[in-house]
Amino acid sequence: MSEEVMTIREMCDAFGVTPRTLRFYESKDLLFPIREGQKRLFTRRDRARLKLILRGKRFGFSLEDIRQLLDLYAMGDQQKTQLAETLRIAHDRLNDMTQQRDELTQAIAELQEQIEWGEKELIAKA
Repeated sequence: MSEEVMTIREMCDAFGVTPRTLRFYESKDLLFPIREGQKRLFTRRDRARLKLILRGKRFGFSLEDIRQLLDLYAMGDQQKTQLAETLRIAHDRLNDMTQQRDELTQAIAELQEQIEWGEKELIAKA
């Protein structure tokens, strides 16, 4: 494996993704491998971008948000705009996740109450 470029198989092995995933990200203008005929060669830049894509997906960012954030890297302002926008999106996502967690916690508590009620009813009818 070259330090500079990786094949699609090497990328799949290194990041735990499928070739289809890499081709999909390429079709969405998230990755830009070097094309040699049918062969795709991924640079260090592609590897860094894939790492950020996977992290963003894990946090629930949309692919469009991720693409826009990655595109801000080249603005020439030492990534100040990119960082500010990343933080804005991250705060929004954290708020959404916190709300979802709170709703899930409430639903779990209600379901536990219903289960306990049902178990008591079943015992009482025995």
